[in-house]
Amino acid sequence: MNVIEYGKENRNVILLLHGGGLSWWNYREEAELLQKDYHVILPILDGHAESDKDFISIEKSASEVIQYIDENYGGSVLLIGGLSLGAQILVEMLSQRHDICKIAMIESALIIPMKITHYLVTPMLNLSYGLIKQKWFSKLQFQSLKLKKELFDDYYRDTCKITKENMISFLKANSCYRLKPAICNTSAKVFLFAGQKEQRKILCSAKKLNELIPDSILEIQDNMYHGEYSINYAKKYTDKVLSTIESY
Repeated sequence: MNVIEYGKENRNVILLLHGGGLSWWNYREEAELLQKDYHVILPILDGHAESDKDFISIEKSASEVIQYIDENYGGSVLLIGGLSLGAQILVEMLSQRHDICKIAMIESALIIPMKITHYLVTPMLNLSYGLIKQKWFSKLQFQSLKLKKELFDDYYRDTCKITKENMISFLKANSCYRLKPAICNTSAKVFLFAGQKEQRKILCSAKKLNELIPDSILEIQDNMYHGEYSINYAKKYTDKVLSTIESY
């Protein structure tokens, strides 16, 4: 697993898992803000630009991140955060290993399968994949994601590097992920986030996780779309990370 690291000299580890179709730069600003006091690790998820493996499944990706933590940090870290696909991987990690981290920050994790989306992924990608390297088409996709414009060059560069097979794999996995009962056993303090303007199934997923995970805290971010919290409001997100650690 390839990773980008900030603040290697610091003892306490924060690991942040980017969203599907993005890359480590999803959390670049947070890492820059946190690196003075924390060792921040930004894994590049399988199947994405600059990764070292194809994407197989959310379960396999979760196992690989756990193995990385086992081999490098004694089986547990201070805090793990994740967005969208990264959040699903984090949820799976908490299910596979109840004490993998002390604090978990789960943003926009889909745990209610979207059957129609799942069946449409392959035919839609077969039709549209050839357009991805066209900058005009990529700009339209980027605009639909509501990301700040400064990230377009990163988005375009890395999206062009994702193979059609990997894109189909992680989009299908994202749309059909099923929560494991073991999530109830996590010992982590769990914080759940979703944007007020997200799809209904994302909001319902956040509420369901809140019901299932003991003592978890749910925050709905006013007037925000999918991924905006960590991507477009890095300072606000970082302040939440710091206040959460301080109150732990």
